[in-house]
Amino acid sequence: MSQIFHRSTNALARFTIFGAVFVLAFLGWAMEMIDRGSWETRAVQVRQQPVPFSHAHHVGGLGLDCRYCHTTVETSSFANIPPTKTCMNCHSEIWNTSPTLEPVRASFRTGESIRWTRVYDLPDFVYFDHSIHVNKGIGCESCHGRVDRMPLMWQNASLQMEWCLGCHRSVQDHIRPRQFVTRMGYHPPPGVSQQEIGQRLMKEYHIQDVRTLTSCSTCHR
Repeated sequence: MSQIFHRSTNALARFTIFGAVFVLAFLGWAMEMIDRGSWETRAVQVRQQPVPFSHAHHVGGLGLDCRYCHTTVETSSFANIPPTKTCMNCHSEIWNTSPTLEPVRASFRTGESIRWTRVYDLPDFVYFDHSIHVNKGIGCESCHGRVDRMPLMWQNASLQMEWCLGCHRSVQDHIRPRQFVTRMGYHPPPGVSQQEIGQRLMKEYHIQDVRTLTSCSTCHR
């Protein structure tokens, strides 16, 4: 009985099978890159705000401490958005006729809050406590980046789970003395490595069993 299919069909079938494997692998890689990319995570994307507040000017230029505006970071699970009266502490006297700051003055006159665009917005199924991180010596810069160099605010990290776990698995690389949590560009004293100071502070701040920090229930409650 003669063959139904031409002999070249075998080669075509092999090419199709191997081609499908490579196509599926490429699609998997592409989807992972999209999931990790800034288009999905919104990392390093400047967020437009009703008032173009510059952290570079206020923090880097004027030297304002983070806690002057974000007053609850040491005592609460969330970092508060400062009320308009905090802005007006200075801007009732400085640049008090600037057209750019009219939304601030209008908010102060009417009592209606400014509708700021949230930059760091975790999913509802993720629990994050600002106060425990600050009081355990994790600097603002570790998560928010060098805000003193940001004319307009952007999300500095992906906020994906692997990013959180990376820090929790190597706490000694990020911990610093509590008095320096808001300092931008912090470095250990000369002659002392980050590993040395990190290990010492972990004992001092009672962060000894690091493995518990990576359990699911730490963040997913």
